[in-house]
Amino acid sequence: MTSRTSIGGRGTAARKAFLISTSAAAIIAAGFCIAEPAIAQNANSGASTLPPVQVDAPSAPRVRRAQPQRAASGRVARTRPVAPQPVRQPLSVNPQDAQSGQVGYITRNISSGTKTNTALLNVPQSVTVLTKEFIRDQDFRSIGEAVRYVPGVVPHQGEGNRDDVVIRGQRTNADFFIDGIRDDVQYFRDLYNTQRIEVLKGPNAMIFGRGGGGGVINRVQKEADGVSIREVTVQGGSFDNKRVTIDTGGAVNENVAARINAMYENSGTYRDYGHLERYGINPTVTIRGEDTKVKLSYEYLHDDRTADRGIPAQGTVPAPTNARPTVPFATNASTFFGNPDQSYSKQDVHIANAVIDHDFNNGLSVKNSSRYANYDKFYQNVFPTTTFFVDPAGRASISAYNNLAQRENLFNQTDWTYKTNTGPVLHTIVFGTEFGRQNTFSLRNTGQINGGTTLLVPASSPTTFAPWSFIHNNASDNNSYATLDVASVYIQDQIEVSRYLQFIGGVRYDRFDLTSQNLNPGGTVDSRVDNLVSPRAGVIIKPVDNVSVYGSYSISYLPSAGDQFSSLTPSLAVTVPEKFINNEVGVKWDITPRLQASAAIYDLDRENQRFIQNGLVVAFGKTNTKGAELSLTGYVTDQWQVTGGYAYTDARIVDASSATIVPGNRVGLVPLNTFTMWNKYQFNEMWGAGLGVIHYDDFFATSDDTVKLKAFTRVDAAVYFRLDKTWRAQLNIENLFDTSYYATADAPNNITPGSPRAFRASVTANF
Repeated sequence: MTSRTSIGGRGTAARKAFLISTSAAAIIAAGFCIAEPAIAQNANSGASTLPPVQVDAPSAPRVRRAQPQRAASGRVARTRPVAPQPVRQPLSVNPQDAQSGQVGYITRNISSGTKTNTALLNVPQSVTVLTKEFIRDQDFRSIGEAVRYVPGVVPHQGEGNRDDVVIRGQRTNADFFIDGIRDDVQYFRDLYNTQRIEVLKGPNAMIFGRGGGGGVINRVQKEADGVSIREVTVQGGSFDNKRVTIDTGGAVNENVAARINAMYENSGTYRDYGHLERYGINPTVTIRGEDTKVKLSYEYLHDDRTADRGIPAQGTVPAPTNARPTVPFATNASTFFGNPDQSYSKQDVHIANAVIDHDFNNGLSVKNSSRYANYDKFYQNVFPTTTFFVDPAGRASISAYNNLAQRENLFNQTDWTYKTNTGPVLHTIVFGTEFGRQNTFSLRNTGQINGGTTLLVPASSPTTFAPWSFIHNNASDNNSYATLDVASVYIQDQIEVSRYLQFIGGVRYDRFDLTSQNLNPGGTVDSRVDNLVSPRAGVIIKPVDNVSVYGSYSISYLPSAGDQFSSLTPSLAVTVPEKFINNEVGVKWDITPRLQASAAIYDLDRENQRFIQNGLVVAFGKTNTKGAELSLTGYVTDQWQVTGGYAYTDARIVDASSATIVPGNRVGLVPLNTFTMWNKYQFNEMWGAGLGVIHYDDFFATSDDTVKLKAFTRVDAAVYFRLDKTWRAQLNIENLFDTSYYATADAPNNITPGSPRAFRASVTANF
C-alpha cells in the first residue's frame, strides 16, 4: 500500500496508448474504407413462420480472390492471396442473423468465446445462447427473467436495484458485457435492443479480463445490417403492465445503413406500491467499404423504479443455525416491508461505441473497438434489516440507507487476427491489447428515525410511511473517489492439427492499477497495483464432424477491491486477489443442423475469498463447486422448438470465512438440482403455442445456511397468432398454475416472493 496526495494526472500511459490505438484505427478506416453500392434486400422478420433448413450466411458478391492452395491433408491451407483486381462489384447487405447462423432458438457461431467467429461446436467451454426469437417468444424484458432458462445460472435479488446473478456458485454484479466490452456498473439492463444473450460459463479472464470467475454474460446488440425492418410492438397486462417498443432501419444509401431501437414502459408490479418507468433509445449506423466496416452506436437508458428488498425470515428460539434453518415469514406475496415512498432506484446511462473492422486480404484482419460510458445511479432503501428476524412478538425491524454511484468508463480494444498454416497445421492467431480508465464516485448515507437507525413494525402490517432522514456517518459510510487504470495484452492460438484434433491456448496479462481516496475527514489515499496473468488451454477432439469432445483449463482473478472497486481500505490494499481455477470436460453434438445438445462436468475452486467486517479483512475463505450441465436447443421438428437443460451444482464452503460461514455449508442461492425447458410448437402459419417449466430444488438465502427457501416448480405458457405478414400477437402467462414460491434473495431478511399468475398480451405490426 502506498499513500498518494493526489489522484489527478495518473493514467498518462493508458491515455497515450488509447489515443495511439484509436488513431491507428482511424488511419486504417481512412485508407481502406471504399464507398461501394449496396443491394438493399427486404428481409421482413415476420414474413415466415417456419425457418429455412439451411442456416449458412448468404455469400456477398465480392471481388474474386486468388484460390487458396491445398495442403497434403486435403484441407485448405492459409496462404497470402494475390492483390485484388481493380474491378469493383456492389456489396450486399449482411444480415446479423446470418453472421452467426442465428435461426429461431439456434446460434451456430459466436465470437465472444475466442475473439474469432467460431462454431459453438469448437468452443471448449459450456455456452448458452438466448436468441432474440426466444426472448421475444418468452416476452423477457430483463436479464434476471431470461437467465432462469440457463442451466447453472440463478438470478440474485441485487438489493432490488440492479442486475445480479450467480453462475456456477459465484455471485457477480459486474461480469456483464456489451459486444465483448465491459458494462460493469450496478444497474438494470433492458433487452429492447438485444440480438442475443451469450452466457459463457467458467473463468473467462483470457478473453474478458479480471473477474468472470463463474462466467460472464455478454449482450450482443442489434446492429444496422442493411436489412429493412419497421416494427412496432404494444404490450399490456397484469399489474398495470404497459410497454411499447420500436425497431426500424435499413439501407440509407449505397454504402450506409442505419437502425433505431427504442422503448418506453410504465408499469406496476405484483408487489404492493411497486412501480417502474423506463425508456431507452439506441441509434446505430454502419458504413461499409470493400474490406472495411465502421459501426457507430449510442444508447441512452433511463430507469426509475421502486427499490424492493422483499420480506424477512421468521425468527426462532433458539436462533436459527445451519443445523436448524428457518424459513421466510409467512405473508402475502405482495406485502411490502418498509416505506415504499422512500424506496426507489434511479439510473441514467449513456453508452457510445465505435468499431472499425478491416480485412487486409492476406490472412490478416484488425478490429478496433472504443467505448465511452457514463453511469449515474442513485438508490434508497427503507427495508427489513439483515440483522433481525421477525421476533416471537411478531415484530420486524426496519432500517434505511441510500447510495449514489457515478462512474465514467473509457475503453479501447484492438484485436489483430492472422490466419496461416505451418505445413498441414492451420492456425488462427489473435494478438490484442486493451486500455481503460474508470473513474468512480460513491457516497452512502445512513437512514435515521426517532433518534435511532431502526424501527420496529408489526410483521402483520409492515408497510410504514414514517419519514426517514438520511445523514452521512463519517465512521461507517463510504465517501470515496476511485480511479482505475487497466492495461492488458493477450495472445491466443487456435490450432487445427487435423479434422479430428484442435487445440486452443492463450494467455492474458492485466495491469490493474487502482487508487481510492477516502473523502471522509481523516481519510487516506490508498492504492494497489496487481499484475495478473490468466492462462487458458483447451483441446477438442472431433470423432465425426458434428460431435466434439473437449477439455479445458482456465484461471481468472478478482482484485482485492472486489466486483465494483468503488473504494479501497488500508486492509484491502494489502490483500491478494481472489483466484478462480476451473477444470472442465464436455461433449457437444449437433444432432441435426438445427438441433444442438451439450453436456459438461467441471470442478471450480475459488481461493482467497475475503470476509470483510467494518472495512477490515478478518478471514480468507475457499469454496469449491462441482457440477454437471446438460442442454438441448433447436428444432426437434420443423414445427417444434426447444431450449433448456439440467444443472447439478454442488457449491460448498471449504475453508471458514466467518463464524457462521463454515466448511460444509452450501453456497447461498445455489440449488443442487435445477431443470428448465421451454417448448414452442407452430401448428400452422397462423397459430402456435409455448409451454415451459422451471424447477429448483430447495436452496439457502445466503451461505450461512440459516434460511432455507423451499423447492418449487413453475409452469409458463404462451399462445401465438399471426394474421398476415403485417400483424402478429401473443399472450404470455407466467406461473400458469399460480404456484407460491420464493424466487431469489439478497440476505436472510431480504427474500423475494415469486410472482403470482400474470398475463401479458402484445400486438406487433411490421410495415
